[in-house]
Amino acid sequence: MIATDAFSYINVLDKAADASWIRSTCINNNIANVDTPGYKRQDIDFASVLKMELGRSKYTALDDKIKNLHYNHLNASVYTDSENFSYREDRNNVDIDTESVERASETIKYQALTDSISQEFSRLKLAMASS
Repeated sequence: MIATDAFSYINVLDKAADASWIRSTCINNNIANVDTPGYKRQDIDFASVLKMELGRSKYTALDDKIKNLHYNHLNASVYTDSENFSYREDRNNVDIDTESVERASETIKYQALTDSISQEFSRLKLAMASS
């Protein structure tokens, strides 16, 4: 975490990329346990955590919201999806098709986040070179 306003967006993107990496790990574990009797899928919901933190200052510009974020509150935790109904006799609630689509989606999201971080650093580098 870099403690300056110039890196505010990078810090948020970094937290989002970390959450995306953890979610990918959860999805891979779900796929690995597709045949484990009684296994309940795991997931992470970073979007809700970020939305809640940004919503604390309702009538503020996005730049100000990002600048005033408490980054230590942007930690989404892994949860077990016990509520997802299973049609299987072994009570495993992992649907391999859904998990495969989620894995592909999360891979694209992670690549976009890391690309955005790289672009932010390129902009900062360009700004420092021109001054």
